[in-house]
Amino acid sequence: MGKPTGFLEIERQESKIIDPLTRIQDFKEFHKPLSLEKQSAQAARCMDCGVPFCQNGQMIQGMVSGCPLKNLIPEWNDLIYHHHYQAALKRLLKTNNFPEFTSRVCPALCEAACTCSLNGESVTVRDNEQAIIENGFAQNLMIPQPPKQRINKKIAVIGSGPSGLAVADCLNHRGYYVTVFERDDRIGGLLMYGIPNMKLDKSIINRRIQLMKAEGIEFKVNSGIENKKQVNHLRKQYDRIILACGSRKPRDINVPGRDAKGIYFAVDYLSEVTKRYLSHQLYQSSFANTKDKNVVVIGGGDTGNDCVATAIRLGCKNVIQLEMMDELPCKRALNNPWPEWPRVKKTDYGQQEAIALFHQDPRIYKTTVKEFLKDDQGNLKQVVLISLEPKIIDGRMQMIPVDGSEKVINANLVLIAAGFVGTQEKIAQAFRVHLTPRGTVADTNYQTNQPGIYVAGDMRRGQSLVVWAIKEGREVARVVDKDLMGYSNL
Repeated sequence: MGKPTGFLEIERQESKIIDPLTRIQDFKEFHKPLSLEKQSAQAARCMDCGVPFCQNGQMIQGMVSGCPLKNLIPEWNDLIYHHHYQAALKRLLKTNNFPEFTSRVCPALCEAACTCSLNGESVTVRDNEQAIIENGFAQNLMIPQPPKQRINKKIAVIGSGPSGLAVADCLNHRGYYVTVFERDDRIGGLLMYGIPNMKLDKSIINRRIQLMKAEGIEFKVNSGIENKKQVNHLRKQYDRIILACGSRKPRDINVPGRDAKGIYFAVDYLSEVTKRYLSHQLYQSSFANTKDKNVVVIGGGDTGNDCVATAIRLGCKNVIQLEMMDELPCKRALNNPWPEWPRVKKTDYGQQEAIALFHQDPRIYKTTVKEFLKDDQGNLKQVVLISLEPKIIDGRMQMIPVDGSEKVINANLVLIAAGFVGTQEKIAQAFRVHLTPRGTVADTNYQTNQPGIYVAGDMRRGQSLVVWAIKEGREVARVVDKDLMGYSNL
């Protein structure tokens, strides 16, 4: 513990954030990191607890408390306090393959479990993590490290999201020949097309992919494996196959008027916007034209927030975000004590931008869509909203529509961000793997019902966080390694 009284003497200071009305003018990242000197001072706030809940990563009352990757947070906080950034990088990379991703998009489960947050503000763990990895790249410490010896076994990874990249990285460093198949035109999966550029600049992904290529991993884009003929060919070419295709089947809203023109799934909208942005054709596309439109986002999660921020940048006239559940309190309730994940109201970057631009919070709580109204040409023109109230039915709390609470609002564009319901059936059918009632691929310790075929990430556990996907990629890599070699040193 570098500075025993650091948490008493130094106030929390986060990375600087560009003003909302300024940052909505483009799709660039808007966090400006502190200097290494100031970041080191923030690391001095770490208490080096006897029980570091920040790295515990366990379930408490049905929610995760601490980092699922079990990052060695007190250790590298102490190292950067003493300005030993190179040593801190080594400790960070022992548990996390891609700190540059998690330090940008993870909701910081570690900070919520930080002991400092019990009676004050948590340590800036996420900012500290980003300072370590970005300094590593800036100082040319992140150089290719291909394995010195190769194992004469070939691994196919289907999907290049965070779980696919993590398993590929682990098994490549172990010495296997690894090929990653991606059905889109760019590597990254949801990192590339599911998260907007202002939240995760795509150059950050490309930088990592170039490093992985230099270490010997082969990437194949526009190479979806989606029929039995392709699968049979793959099984002949590779010793093991790992499915990491994500949970790509979006939950729909089945109400009258759903066929109206102007209703899109959020994942399709965000993906297309990013594709156009990277191709320098952002304002030349007619897909889901957003300018001067009344936008309704269905879903109050991270994806819904990303849709709000994207619609604002594309010049929407107004944006409303519907949330089925009730508004959370601003502070922890008595039945939600530390170190449980805090069930409190969070106003994210997109909502902050909507408040700054339109002078009101875009969220409407305990509300959903009852009907979509069309004009004579079949275009969406209005949405009928209905309020919801919680009710216990068969022992389960459900949100029930309130009769007579209907309200009609203007809407030209609706984005459905209601989550996902599992993997796409055609992929499961092609690989002949069984599905669970939740729509995820059934497994026993990452092994599917098909010999030599494994599964990891959202495809196995359902829609989740990037940090969980990386953890699953690391774990399935160990299982595959042990299966092939009889032991594993991963």
